[in-house]
Amino acid sequence: MKAVRHFCTITRHKLLVMRYCFRVGLYRQGLLHDLSKYSWTEFRVGCRYYQGNRSPNNAEREERGCSTAWLHHKGRNRHHYEYWIDYSLDGSGSLTGMKMPVRYVVEMFMDRIAASRVYMGDSYTDSAPLNYYLQGKAGSLMHRETRELLERLLFMLAEQGEDSAFRYIRREVLKKKRRIQKNGDE
Repeated sequence: MKAVRHFCTITRHKLLVMRYCFRVGLYRQGLLHDLSKYSWTEFRVGCRYYQGNRSPNNAEREERGCSTAWLHHKGRNRHHYEYWIDYSLDGSGSLTGMKMPVRYVVEMFMDRIAASRVYMGDSYTDSAPLNYYLQGKAGSLMHRETRELLERLLFMLAEQGEDSAFRYIRREVLKKKRRIQKNGDE
């Protein structure tokens, strides 16, 4: 029974992210979002640790000390800032976040909305993804520009709502990216 509920949860999440990505014009990312969750490596862990109100990866991490599903997932999905962590170029040997391409930051934003909706159900508000983000520790390893864009979108969602945030992404964030690519400025 846990397997069926886990499958329904990850599929609902995937379909929400797909719908959100389609709304801003990221069709390919919407279609391909989180396909690794259906791989045996991630799916079996999700079934075993399924709870319905939070990520099974957290439960695996609590029991085993790490989440094998998460390690597999973050290494295959570019919308997670952890995918972009590498050694610093300053010679210190420390780890640092690399700047994420804008389309993946937008997908990460959509991912956070969908996860909050799925796990919170009827208690979801447009402030929920921001509140969850502010409770986390992402800021220390995320690239500054990536963090600034994600935070701008999360605050916009909380203050102005989904329609306004998605319109801003379509008209400003992704349109600006397309202008830069067209002009060859970056």
